[in-house]
This record gives sequence, C-alpha cells and structure tokens, in this order.
Amino acid sequence: MSAGETYLELSEDGGGAHKFYEVTVAGTSVTVRYGRIGTDGQVKTSAFATVEKARAAADRKIAEKVRKGYAPAVRGGRAARPVTRRQVTSAPSTARSVAPVLWRFRTGASAFGIHIDADRCWVGNQNGDVYTVSHGGEVLSHFRLPDGVKCLVADDFWIYAGCDDGTVYDLSAKLPFAAYEISDDVDIFWLDIHEGVLNVSDRSGGLTVIDHEDQFQWSRSSGGDHAWMVRRDDRAVYHGHGGGVTAYTPDGSGELWHQPTMGAVLFGWQERDAVYAGTGRRVVQRLSKKSGRIKATYTCDAAVYSCATAPGGRYVFAGDAQSSVYCFDEEGTRLWKLGTGGGSALSMQYLDEKLYIVTTDGSLVCIDASDAAVAAARSGSVPAAVDVKLSAALPTYTPATEVATVAAPVRGAVVTGGGVLVECVQEGGRMRMRVLTEGYDQGWNVQFPRHIRQAGARYVVDAVHPASGGFYRVRGEIRRLV
Repeated sequence: MSAGETYLELSEDGGGAHKFYEVTVAGTSVTVRYGRIGTDGQVKTSAFATVEKARAAADRKIAEKVRKGYAPAVRGGRAARPVTRRQVTSAPSTARSVAPVLWRFRTGASAFGIHIDADRCWVGNQNGDVYTVSHGGEVLSHFRLPDGVKCLVADDFWIYAGCDDGTVYDLSAKLPFAAYEISDDVDIFWLDIHEGVLNVSDRSGGLTVIDHEDQFQWSRSSGGDHAWMVRRDDRAVYHGHGGGVTAYTPDGSGELWHQPTMGAVLFGWQERDAVYAGTGRRVVQRLSKKSGRIKATYTCDAAVYSCATAPGGRYVFAGDAQSSVYCFDEEGTRLWKLGTGGGSALSMQYLDEKLYIVTTDGSLVCIDASDAAVAAARSGSVPAAVDVKLSAALPTYTPATEVATVAAPVRGAVVTGGGVLVECVQEGGRMRMRVLTEGYDQGWNVQFPRHIRQAGARYVVDAVHPASGGFYRVRGEIRRLV
C-alpha cells in the first residue's frame, strides 16, 4: 500500500453487520476511521518513528480486515441503516403536588435507558452517553458510545446498551465492547436479552431473535407496527406493538396468544406471571403471561410513556406525557399522582422504596416513594433536591476495538495468575471459542465478541459462567496471549 487512503466495507449475510474501515497514511501518522455505514464512525490516530513503519502498520491493519471479509468499496455506495429517534412531547404536569425528588443528574440529552441494581444506577441518553451513579447521587463512571442509546437491559450480571448504530454493547467490564450486531434493515425500537439471547422489536412491528453467537435465529411479524415493547422469559417472548401484545414460543415456532390493548403499546414491563403494557390511550394494562387475559387496568390522565412495578406487582407505577408519575395498588386503585419537577418519564424502575426515572430533559431522577415521603409531598412538603454534578476528572471509556495483550501467563492450560484460558478454533466457515482450562465442558462454545476472534488465537478471561442454553458467557476483562 502506498501513502494515501484505503477504504473497505463489510456486508455480512444472514442479518449481519454493515460496516466500513478506512485507513489513511500521512507521513509518519496512520489514521483509522471505522463504524457503521452511514455514520461518521470513530477515529483513532497513531504516530510512528518512520514513514516506513507507518506504512507497514497500515498494511497490517488492512490485511487483518481483509482476512475478516472486508473488501475495497466506493464510499457512499450503500445507504445508512434506518434509524427512528423516538419523538415525544412533554407537557407540564397537571398534578397539584411535586414528587419528593432526592437527587437529579442531568445528562445533557433526552434519556431512554435505565437500569437500577443493588450497587448503582445506570442511565443512557440519545447522545450515546452512559453514566453510572451511586444510590447516594455520585457519578461513578462514564461510557461514550458511537450513537444514541435506545435502552439499557440487564441479563443477570451483564449490562447491555442497545444503540442506534445497530450494535449492542456489553458494559460489564471496564471497556465496553460490541456483543451483538443487528441487521441494517431492522429499524430498532426496543431490546431485551435473556440468557444471552437477544430479542429486537422494530418500527414495522417485527420481532427478531439473535443467539449468543450473534447469529440470526428467527423473526416474526406481529399485527401492529411501532413495536416499543419486547420482554422475554423462559416461557415466551412478549411483543408489544400498535395492535396489542403478542406472545411467541421461545424458539419462534408458534404464537401462544394475542391480546388487543386499549391503544398502541408504548412501553412494557414484566413480573414473574404478568406483563404490563403502557399505552397511548392513557392506561397501563396487566396481562397474564399464561393466557394473555387482561387482569387489571391502571388509568392515567395522559398517554403512558413508561411503567414499572414493585416486586410481585404490589404497586404499579406509570409516567405520562404530562410530566407526572403515578402509583396504583395491584388491583388498579390510584394511590397518588405527582409532578416530576422536570420532564416526562421515558423509562423507570423501582427499588427499595425509591422510584428512579429518566426523562425527556435528559435527567436521571431519584424519587423517595415511601409512604411517609409521598404523604408529606402531597401536603406540600418536599426535600430540597440535590443537583448531582459531573466531576471534570471523571474518565470516559469508549468501546474497545482491539483486545489488550498479555505475555503468556500459562503453564499448559493453567493460567498462573488466575483466569480462564479460551481458544478460537475454525469450524467450517465459522470461528468458535472453546475453553481449554480443565474443569469446564470442552464441547461448549463461549459467547465472545466476533470482531476480535482470530483462528488459533488464545485469550485469558477473568471468568466464564454457564448459561442454560449450553454455552459459557465471559465475565470481566479479555486479554489475548502473545
């Protein structure tokens, strides 16, 4: 390769990736730009001691991509993937009182992604920023992803961010990495992951299922479009769309039931025996997972953008298009309605008598939902909300494109410093990951980022955990042996 620019593209069959990779050599500098076709992508520039070393490094990068299926292409020859940004309006609250907000963190852009666990609160916005915040209101970490975050989903230990670029990023380690790639003809609306299986609902009312190897499994088209809900458990996939909620068998072989709802489904939640559909006709409806029958209706005063429950469905919460949040008892009696003090809640989650919401104005908000705090708020007494500030010293983590290397800390198949040894093996036209460390099933595959697999390469991972589908999932950092 001579000094200048090389442009490559990869278009995989079967619902795979649609990406570009561009290498530019200018003197002793090599600049790489990469990402989804139709986006600006990410840029990384490296400096070398001599022009010859810069050109050799560029040659190696290009050769590696060609081995993975990239080929020369004409820039602009392929269209960008369709992306629908959710357009929502948010009117002022009609509630007489404001919710008892403990703290508020403003992310800078409208936010749909939320996940709350015992250790921290996660929020993702349409700028591609994901932050973690302590329950006390301290910003702990910041991830910067290439495109807007559609949603955050948890699957046991693992936390995933589904982005508008069609990539689902695993945020469970220090650096995020691409875990799944969604076909470019799917206009993503919502995601759920269960036991490593990705479920995607889309603009056209379609449902696409991708397995732990990032391979397409099956798809179905439901009766309504704009499918803003998908939830999954061991028994079924629950798909909410313009025509109601439809339940499918986990393997996609058949429809279990379909239930029309009062208005198009705009959000979904699930408990062990029920799914909850928030709709544009001002209600949340509780449906039996077994039969689809509507068990209860919770009536709000405007279109419902989000909903959640206390464990077991003891309380049902909802956020509407007029910047209000509601609480109902299990049977549907409205217990209270309060203003958010900001925008409308686009997603929410309840934990330990606190209701966490993310809003149209980009805030992550912690509300004291205890009976005493709500009673005080309804009488006009609320705490002074803490405005959480972002530390200028907080580092920003971007997706890993190359795995870190480590000098062979192994003796046979034993990792001397701790961890598990895995190897990439070629099977026909596909590369599989297998565990070499003793004590694990050597026949099981390992869920592993496809973009860093190289036939014959060995990697050390912090740990692997078995999944019910008969494969292992990586937990922690990934390092390649050299």
